[in-house]
Amino acid sequence: MIRVLLTAFMLLALSNPAQAQVTPFPASFRTQDIPVEGVTLHVRVGGKGPAVVLLHGFGDTGDMWAPLAADLARDHTVVVPDLRGMGLSSIPDSGYDKKTQAGDIRAVLAALGIEHSVVIGHDIGTMVAFAYATRYPQRTDRLVVMDAPVPGIPPWNEIVRSPMLWHFDFGGPDAECLVAGRERIYLDRFWNEFAGDPAKVDEATRQHYAKLYARPGAMRAAFAQFRSIRQDEVDNKASMATRLTMPVLAIGGEKSFGGNEAIVMRNTADKVTEVVVPGAGHWLMEEAPTQTIAAIRGFIAQ
Repeated sequence: MIRVLLTAFMLLALSNPAQAQVTPFPASFRTQDIPVEGVTLHVRVGGKGPAVVLLHGFGDTGDMWAPLAADLARDHTVVVPDLRGMGLSSIPDSGYDKKTQAGDIRAVLAALGIEHSVVIGHDIGTMVAFAYATRYPQRTDRLVVMDAPVPGIPPWNEIVRSPMLWHFDFGGPDAECLVAGRERIYLDRFWNEFAGDPAKVDEATRQHYAKLYARPGAMRAAFAQFRSIRQDEVDNKASMATRLTMPVLAIGGEKSFGGNEAIVMRNTADKVTEVVVPGAGHWLMEEAPTQTIAAIRGFIAQ
């Protein structure tokens, strides 16, 4: 009888995967909504010590950083915002160029009394992190960019021609109508095709983010992140007149951007350390958290 009950319980759990949860932030972290110009950002803050800010990308929210945040909070103040229009942040009509979003992050840090920090970004977060470092170089102690191109920075013209980047030009009312109610189908394309091993982006993770991206206006904002890339290209080309002098860590997944991350950054920064994570695709924190955390830890400790 006990065996029958255990079997029934297991079947019930498997049939109701929505109960599964992604990795939570430590209980010591607090959340707060911080108003900045034109938007309110949802922010997680924890730990004590030198500041580190973690910037997520498309297909994720700040929740992606929970394992790294837990590690760094042992000896750092860790700040993890949801970018404007994403996660639990508010969804404004405009301001999705990365220079403006760098201003969002600066305003959040100022509200928290943080003058300078290490800045870490993945995907769209890489673009925002780069914009932050170019706009506020004296406030950026170190920069970590993860598995994403930087619009306008060579070899941008070759990178942007990749058919894998079709979504950079996808958006508008028709696209929103096509994806509405089908956010999971749309997001699965990226989780599957950009992964070294799609199984590493598990069902709980997919359900969690699909629900957040189904919020009213969330996909419109996600499309706007990419459709602002033309302006980002203009802004970043202008920024190349002054090279970055802070130490930079460029991390790529072996089965995704790989060593190209460092190639991009060497065209605009003087001190670049390259790391390629073996076997990983684009989703570094989901596919290879241990290796990624170790690389970031080692770089910050230098």
